[in-house]
Amino acid sequence: MKFEDMNTLRPDLAFIADWVPEGAHVLDVGCGDGAMLRYLETGKRCTGYGVEIADDKVLESTRRGISVIQHDMEQGLDLFGENAFDTVLCLSSLQMMLHVEARLRDIVRVGTEAIVSFPNFAYWPHRMALLKGRMPVSRTLPYQWFDTPNVRYATIVDFKELAEECGLEVLDYVALAEGKPVSFLPNLRGSLAVFRLRKKAKPA
Repeated sequence: MKFEDMNTLRPDLAFIADWVPEGAHVLDVGCGDGAMLRYLETGKRCTGYGVEIADDKVLESTRRGISVIQHDMEQGLDLFGENAFDTVLCLSSLQMMLHVEARLRDIVRVGTEAIVSFPNFAYWPHRMALLKGRMPVSRTLPYQWFDTPNVRYATIVDFKELAEECGLEVLDYVALAEGKPVSFLPNLRGSLAVFRLRKKAKPA
């Protein structure tokens, strides 16, 4: 997939890809159809692996030429050593995990840096839906309450606090709306939160 295609079809992924260094060794946790990793391999000379559990997504990734490992992220990432990757991606997957804190620690253990994205539950249309007594349904939360794979919901403020509790340094974060950064009232106006993280340096 070319940048122009990525920018048109998935502007959120195009923005996130800009945070990945040229030639990085990447692990994409919950890689889905492999589009992101394929773009990084062809457009930024990256190498790496995808991790995915769904049979159909593993097949799609394989057809794209991605090296994908079928594995349940809930079981952890013990198959990879510490700092085995330059960047670990976990894009719109963490909210599907039962044990978010443990999985977040695992992600930053195997990567020098991590990029995590998730639907921002504080996005204003989500708040409006709740005021009307309904669970939110949007582009970033496209499921009904009874069939959603999401088991956790968070806001930008929530995730900052979790990162601090996990001993992580927030290198950068942004709220996206329609794939574009939102600077004014991001927790209200951004539908997708994206964080760039690393482990805090140990005191000398």
